[in-house]
Amino acid sequence: MSEEKTGAGADCIIEAGTVMTGLAADGRMQLRHDVGIRVEKGMIAQIGPLEAVGYGNDHLPRHGSAAMIAMPGLVNSHHHFGLTPLMMGVPFAPLELWLPRFRAMRPVGPRLDTLYAAIEMLESGTTTVHHIASGLTGTPEAWESSTDAVLGAYQEIGMRTGYSFMMRDRNVLAYEPDSAILAGLPADLADWLKPRLAAADVPTAEYMAFFKASRAKWQERNPLTLRHHLAPANLHWCSDDSLQMIFETARASGANVHMHLLETKRQAGFARARYGRSAVEHLAALGCLGPELTIGHGNWASESDLDLLADCGCMVCHNASSGLRLGSGIAPVNAMRRRGIPVALGIDQSNLADDRDMLLEMKLVWALHRGTDLFNDRPDAAAVLQMATEHGARSTGYGGMVGRLEPGQRADIVLLKRESVARPYLHPDTPVSEAVLHRAMKDAVHQVFVEGHKLVDGGRVVSIDRDAVLREIAERLAQPETASEQEASRMVARLMPALEQVHRDHPL
Repeated sequence: MSEEKTGAGADCIIEAGTVMTGLAADGRMQLRHDVGIRVEKGMIAQIGPLEAVGYGNDHLPRHGSAAMIAMPGLVNSHHHFGLTPLMMGVPFAPLELWLPRFRAMRPVGPRLDTLYAAIEMLESGTTTVHHIASGLTGTPEAWESSTDAVLGAYQEIGMRTGYSFMMRDRNVLAYEPDSAILAGLPADLADWLKPRLAAADVPTAEYMAFFKASRAKWQERNPLTLRHHLAPANLHWCSDDSLQMIFETARASGANVHMHLLETKRQAGFARARYGRSAVEHLAALGCLGPELTIGHGNWASESDLDLLADCGCMVCHNASSGLRLGSGIAPVNAMRRRGIPVALGIDQSNLADDRDMLLEMKLVWALHRGTDLFNDRPDAAAVLQMATEHGARSTGYGGMVGRLEPGQRADIVLLKRESVARPYLHPDTPVSEAVLHRAMKDAVHQVFVEGHKLVDGGRVVSIDRDAVLREIAERLAQPETASEQEASRMVARLMPALEQVHRDHPL
């Protein structure tokens, strides 16, 4: 570890030849040139000529150089776990036939899994993440142990974090009641599934009590780097009573809500079949739309759905790679932007390269929403960068704290090597934001700071022993599968044809 990382923010001076501070009201990226950024206790205290910023501050550590481009740390507003399903042998399939296969994935433990994802994010310039745990099972003691391991890992490596856990109280296996699906399975397969479903069958009130206790334990101790949010899993997974309790708790505690919604065509069909209206219309009827809500995905939102979301001040987190890789759909981002709906970006389970590279994800988002009209209102590079910074900061609970490089903001800063972006030549008329979005790859990331602490140096995480983490993961997974892991693989292989038939028998 190159420098001591403590709970308090660092003091330092960071030099850059160009600073991308954030978007102005007219949508243009604001720039500063040949400046120093003075960081005091993790906050940007001053940006100005290096001589002025450095005056009287010779004692401060100095980073960067005039050969660097500084930008706000990127935000991954929708993340689940580290080792990807592809890495763990799960083939790609439509979402409904993909998620059940996760039950056969081998675990490496929440700490190692979290650190692996955090290494990938930091080394590609992501400084803030919303970690949406797939769900809490077992006893409250197990919930606490798992949550503590995840949050402890992010604190260990130094990332700024939003945290939530997905909640379901119905239809875990498909869109039909679990009891009906279990009744149609062979007895031994149903007997294997029942205790696993029961472990996640928790009254919402108990989850709310745990949320409050964990929030008091972690967020109040780390108010600058941790936020607790609530994550009802999806409309077909949550009863009306559960949803209303979750939103009531969120509003009383000032927490954000992140809800998967309208990710797939079948999810949209479920709402119509069950309620006779769209999923967004149903949430509106329940009083569950508001500025605290981020819709995850929103691929199948209609024009009227978007009007409702805009009127209620909701956000959307666009998970472009996920929608394409699983065949789930493409979010109508341009229609969202026309209505003033803030759009954040998430990498979800992984991006097109099966990692957590937000620099790559932004390129996809830009290309995906070009449209085919000659005069189309399409997002430019600056708008996509805002999605991955300022809008993401709001969704993850850090609005007004990170996402811009200005005095008063927390010092989450990425330094890119200009030579990597401009190699071998870049015309001076090319906007910096366009050059960064289209040309910056992971090899351009030189240093990454959170709260002024240097977490990445020379493109590699230095706040922990990254290579030791990777070795330990490899060693654990090199061990022979246990008897229970082998059984899980056999049972899931038998389960999948049955679930496929359930979906065929109940088209939406």
